[in-house]
Amino acid sequence: MATNSMIKDLAQVNAELQEQKERVDTVDYKMITFSLAGKDYGVDIMNVKEIAKADKFTYVPNAASFVKGVYNLRGDIIPIVDLRSFFHLPADKKEDGQENMLILRIEDRVYGTIVDKIDKVVGIVSDTIQPPHPIFGDINIKYISGVVEKQGELFVILDVIRIFTQSEEDKAKPRGAIADGSFVPPPAAAGEAPAGEQRSSAASDSALGFIKESLAALRRFNASLINETWINKRFAEWAATHSDSDIQLKGASDADNFLAPFDSPCTGTFWDEEYADMVRSALPDLSSNNIQVWNIGCGKGYETFSLACILKQRYPGGHIKIWANDSDIMAISQAPNMSFDLEEAPEYCRSFMVSGRNGHSFNQAIKDSIVFEYHDVLNDNPLPDLDIILARDILSFFPVQDQDKLTAAFAEKLKSRGLVILGRNEQFQDGEWQSVGVDPVSAYLHNE
Repeated sequence: MATNSMIKDLAQVNAELQEQKERVDTVDYKMITFSLAGKDYGVDIMNVKEIAKADKFTYVPNAASFVKGVYNLRGDIIPIVDLRSFFHLPADKKEDGQENMLILRIEDRVYGTIVDKIDKVVGIVSDTIQPPHPIFGDINIKYISGVVEKQGELFVILDVIRIFTQSEEDKAKPRGAIADGSFVPPPAAAGEAPAGEQRSSAASDSALGFIKESLAALRRFNASLINETWINKRFAEWAATHSDSDIQLKGASDADNFLAPFDSPCTGTFWDEEYADMVRSALPDLSSNNIQVWNIGCGKGYETFSLACILKQRYPGGHIKIWANDSDIMAISQAPNMSFDLEEAPEYCRSFMVSGRNGHSFNQAIKDSIVFEYHDVLNDNPLPDLDIILARDILSFFPVQDQDKLTAAFAEKLKSRGLVILGRNEQFQDGEWQSVGVDPVSAYLHNE
């Protein structure tokens, strides 16, 4: 009896350890980490607009002691708060005078905050965030939203909304997600066909509905009119190779397998010659030499550089400006200074490249045509009227209401007969969009 009890206890311990491991492996909260007076802090990445350096601020008379002044951020005058002074902490002296700044967006306002050092992006599980305790920091506990340990480092998470709004009801809370990284779909609908028999239309619709719910929960892929044609086709393929008992998506790996064919060609790499030629042929004739382009979800910049070279060839003499945005702060910070092996770049890009100590990079004309920015596309987008919008495989990963919001923003920001390039398996159904692309390029002109 004692042996059986020990075996049972051991099995229970193993199950608990496995559950803990799965929970730890599921990242559902990201923060930008930084240091103040030698201690590590973090702030929710959703409140960070960008990072910057500056050494000149305009003094504001009669301002609080922790207000460094105001700063011109590309035409926007924003207040600068020194968090070290705010929390009465000592400040490191910078030899070059350049201060490290986190640019924060709090509701509809933008603030600059000075810190000692900006470190990295850290992903954590929101369930591991502990309630604040005075022992964890030298700052007032009411400005701390929690404390978390990651790989032996202890981070104090600041409640920046509380700091700048001074309002308890506006206090930010970590965004929730599925705790263990898995998704158990609802039970099969009554009357669903047993394994080995042909599925009824109702059962098939029910199974597709559960798969859509699973994709949204596991991979934030949201079924809508934009991807309806693809998801119906993909479900038919999936159902043909899975029995009734395993047709549902039981976890993240199943969701990844289902979505594997969704990506456009050349995702995360330079566009190859064939795809580049097809994009080039879809580009419209433009009446102005000032060509404004918005590239959403540019990642490390491969597709941005590809597009820049194509535009230079398609519109010789044109003054091209590409506003390249991404919410991956590490990728976007590296993009402007990337270097490559010449053989890595396709032929159409090579005439725009120069040799350097670390390999080849794009010449100044290409670099000057691109503005890489860390940006959440759902925030305000103060852009000029646009000729082209590149948004491959982006819209489907927003909630449906945000897909509609962005589609409306595209129509508003585009010039007459402006072009939108979507992902290969995304399409506009509305009559105000005219399809002009040939697979695998999904391109649409806006009809006013």
